[in-house]
Amino acid sequence: MKVTTLQELYVEELRDVYSAENQILKALPKMAEAADSDELRAAFEEHLEQTNEHVARLDQIFESLGTTSKGKKCKGMEGLLEEGKELLEEDMDPDVLDCAMIAAAQRVEHYEIAVYGCLCTYAKLLGRDEDLDLLGQTLDEEKETDESLTDLAESSINLEAADNEEESEDKEEKAAKAPPKKGKSR
Repeated sequence: MKVTTLQELYVEELRDVYSAENQILKALPKMAEAADSDELRAAFEEHLEQTNEHVARLDQIFESLGTTSKGKKCKGMEGLLEEGKELLEEDMDPDVLDCAMIAAAQRVEHYEIAVYGCLCTYAKLLGRDEDLDLLGQTLDEEKETDESLTDLAESSINLEAADNEEESEDKEEKAAKAPPKKGKSR
């Protein structure tokens, strides 16, 4: 379909983010299950609930536009989530995996922040004030989620992984300095 107006671009971008949000709905339960940290698991579960609200808001917008949410699959989100899925298949220390999942989740959040920011601009230019309100709520929640993930990483998750790193290095250092064990001679 050739896109020739801002209105058409707006609808296409809405469909793209609708696809993205629905992909996220499928990924978040897996991330929550894989989280070692109770706080991280709770953050993923909370964002799952928010994501359901994001989809409901988008449904409202599509209804008000009198159009369908059906469109192409969001390839950008598909790629980000595929990278996250690969993390879950790696053999990683649980603390390190939590760090990696936060990084992956923040990539997703940054993508969403960019998309919702553009959609808010389009809604404003098109005079779609109700859409702007709904999209703005979602944009604010995405920013809050990103900030919460940063706070969680900086206050505990990353620190725990770093502490485990130091403990592991200390054990290796002590083992290297220890005198060799004498065996029994026969």
